[in-house]
Amino acid sequence: MSRTTPPRPLDVTASFPELAPLARSAVRLHPRPGAPTVADSSIGGPLLWPADEPWPTCADHDAPTHYGLAPGDVRLGRRILADAWTRPGAEGADLLTPEEREIVDRAASETDIPQDGPVPLIPVAQLYAADIPSLPRPAGTDLLQVLWCPFDHDEDYLPAAALYWRASADITDPLPAPPEPSVIGTDDYLPEPCLLHPETVTEYPAPHELPEELADRIHGWEAEQNPDDEDGIEVVDYQYDLSVAPGCKLGGYGPWSFSDPFPMSCPECGSDVRPLLTVDGAEWDGNKSWRPLEDADYDGLHFLGPACSTRLTIGRSYNMQLYVCVASYDHPHVQNMQ
Repeated sequence: MSRTTPPRPLDVTASFPELAPLARSAVRLHPRPGAPTVADSSIGGPLLWPADEPWPTCADHDAPTHYGLAPGDVRLGRRILADAWTRPGAEGADLLTPEEREIVDRAASETDIPQDGPVPLIPVAQLYAADIPSLPRPAGTDLLQVLWCPFDHDEDYLPAAALYWRASADITDPLPAPPEPSVIGTDDYLPEPCLLHPETVTEYPAPHELPEELADRIHGWEAEQNPDDEDGIEVVDYQYDLSVAPGCKLGGYGPWSFSDPFPMSCPECGSDVRPLLTVDGAEWDGNKSWRPLEDADYDGLHFLGPACSTRLTIGRSYNMQLYVCVASYDHPHVQNMQ
């Protein structure tokens, strides 16, 4: 099923024509639970990986044991909890059977777990140009694969990501079963397999990236749109309703939130970088402005619903952005959390 973002509450360029030339296209990926194969674009699905190419590992995590969680236990615990929440009248201590409680507790309890060699990276995203024609990519390629280490890295408290661009037709002998780490640092970085439903939307810069004078005028306009003394009024917020789409997406603008924009450049050549991929654990939250029309009837628990299909969490419910060099896709990417 396709996913359709509702029209924006209003055309912000009618009030602020200066925004029109700043418009950018972004592709909302709309991940939803499924059983992707190596031939599918996915979040958390299997990758079309050459059998003769070594699977990437994290050189920073090469030890006989690591303190963390077993990914198999995490997945089983998630399934048990999801099923338990659907039971009529399930609440409190009666939510789980003793046997289920033992499994769920084990899935959430960090312990020392043996790991034979460096930790294998986890598949995060696979994106085919056949599904997303606007996929940024080097000439001659049609496939982007993103993996990451399932542990925080001290430099930015994010999982260290690795990007691979490929020509899918060249992979005639795919790897049948990739290695999986025996231990992960947190279940926040273990995605559930999701199929994608790409949709192109228009974005405008977050207030943080606008000229100060324009941002101030928009702030004053917001106050006029949303009087403090009127109860029940439908609030229209530029940042959260009109500018940057939440959720997993390609391109568009960076969703600056807890920090102001800061200079980012290619670590190899110093050129500018541009947004490639945003990984976000929630497609919408209390503000349902961006909730797809097809998901409007869902009335269950938010964290078990379509908005949180990937089961990922970045920081304190922030997101992870991957930027690429404008001069060369071969240069190292830049990552940021907002």
